[in-house]
Amino acid sequence: MKFEDLLSEINGFGRFQKMVLIINFFGRFSLACHFLLGNFIAVIPSHHCDIGSLDADGILGNLSREERLTISIPAQEDGTPASCHMFSYPQFHLLMNSSRPSEVSVVECQNGWEYDNSTFISTLATQWDLVCDNRGLNKAVATIFFVGVMFGAAFFGGLSDRFGRKPMLLVSYISGMAFALASIFSSSFIMFAVLRFFSGFTITGIVIISTVLNVEWVDIQHRRLVCIIDSMAWAFGSTSLSLIAFCIRDWRWLTVAVTSPLLLCTVLWWWVPESARWLIANGKAERAHFYLHKCAVMNRKEEVISRIKPEALSIMITDQGKKNYSYLDLVRTPKMRRLAMLTGTIWFCVATITYGISLNITGFGLNIYLTQFVYGAIEVPSKLIVYYLLEKIGRRKTEAGAHLLAGISLMINIFIPKDQWIGRTVVAVLGKGFAVAAFSTIVLYSSELYPTVLRQNGMGYNSFLARLGVSVAPLVLLLDSFWGHFSQTILCSVAFVACLVAWQLPETRDRCLPETIEDVEGTGKNLITHHDKQEDVEKMKINEPTEDH
Repeated sequence: MKFEDLLSEINGFGRFQKMVLIINFFGRFSLACHFLLGNFIAVIPSHHCDIGSLDADGILGNLSREERLTISIPAQEDGTPASCHMFSYPQFHLLMNSSRPSEVSVVECQNGWEYDNSTFISTLATQWDLVCDNRGLNKAVATIFFVGVMFGAAFFGGLSDRFGRKPMLLVSYISGMAFALASIFSSSFIMFAVLRFFSGFTITGIVIISTVLNVEWVDIQHRRLVCIIDSMAWAFGSTSLSLIAFCIRDWRWLTVAVTSPLLLCTVLWWWVPESARWLIANGKAERAHFYLHKCAVMNRKEEVISRIKPEALSIMITDQGKKNYSYLDLVRTPKMRRLAMLTGTIWFCVATITYGISLNITGFGLNIYLTQFVYGAIEVPSKLIVYYLLEKIGRRKTEAGAHLLAGISLMINIFIPKDQWIGRTVVAVLGKGFAVAAFSTIVLYSSELYPTVLRQNGMGYNSFLARLGVSVAPLVLLLDSFWGHFSQTILCSVAFVACLVAWQLPETRDRCLPETIEDVEGTGKNLITHHDKQEDVEKMKINEPTEDH
């Protein structure tokens, strides 16, 4: 008996699977908000040197605010007060003569800064004066978070394959929520940075575990639907973040708001099933039968599972399935080694492209909230198109084609003059849409390529490389200081490389999930097509194992 046969018999996309999908949706929503939280909590509002001490000494007298700024702080080219410097002493003559002698000395801000609170009540910059010489620390917040995500992906990927999907999902929920909420009580930036690192480290378990759990509980026909619905949670979270941030302008309360769904997830966790595939692959047939029975009852197929004994599930277990696996097993055999190299390269490339485009889209002429809304909204049509293409042309062509179109979009932007911001913006948004399509596809594609015994290890490894790509993206954009189109050229080249690599992967449309390394290497019995499986079901009595089982 093959697991795909049994899953189809008890309904591979019934009420049970929909329950799992909805529960995991809330966790993915919170994850998207945390990944993009730095766009709002690390914003640097308009600021200038605090001149309150001069006012306290009575030096400025009864001057208006504008006059005080004029004689205390030099003006920039656009007429606004300088952000990081002030006159060494008040220049009263400027009230009568707007020109300033070149020999007037300026000094760095002596008594802190005064911030414009019209848009943000509080941010990290206003909390710890992360401006001027320290303004780079705001960008470091995102890097620190994604470094945590990078190592967390490897950590949860390995432990989920060893201890199971369900317990590690709970660990990710509770620890992610705890570190995120603890960060709002930070007394220093260093303390916040450490807690933000561990927030990324722990919360990343949600994405790699929930994605695999969803895929392992549905049948072949509904994998692409589940993948798209799963990824829509990210688009919904990304779009909703702009609305949440618009209503909550304090960084502490905003952090609480985007973390709160994890409390609901922790409660709903009790209804999350363990992966029956993982249980069978690890020799736990009794527990697998328990969850399969729950699935059958909820899907109103109880009569099917009542004919199956736990001992019958044991037939699905191979000797290789009973051993403990690690990341080293990704490179022990030739085809697994090649698979890890190809998928790892694609995940690194697609993450670099997606975040490189996201961080480099400028010229919208919109405020930060509307811009974030557009970034999230473009993902919806992109993923709907992916849903259609995955069935019509398959995983490989969709992945390679999305990278090709993203690369072409980046190439076009190299030749569009920078003063034509409307054209550049439209092309850039299209490029992001194609990059998101590639990202959505590779998540499903990878989960179908790796065997059950190594699926979480494989997804953890790929997620690790993806977060490495995210960390590299801001560094690529810094290269524009040498040549205005340097970053676009590199991202374009990365997209074309990913297109070529994706073409080397095998197609997985209408194929059963591989259960063991032998299936990937071509020596197992599980890699049959969905059409072949239908013929086998007709010949097979589900309650009477045969030699082929």
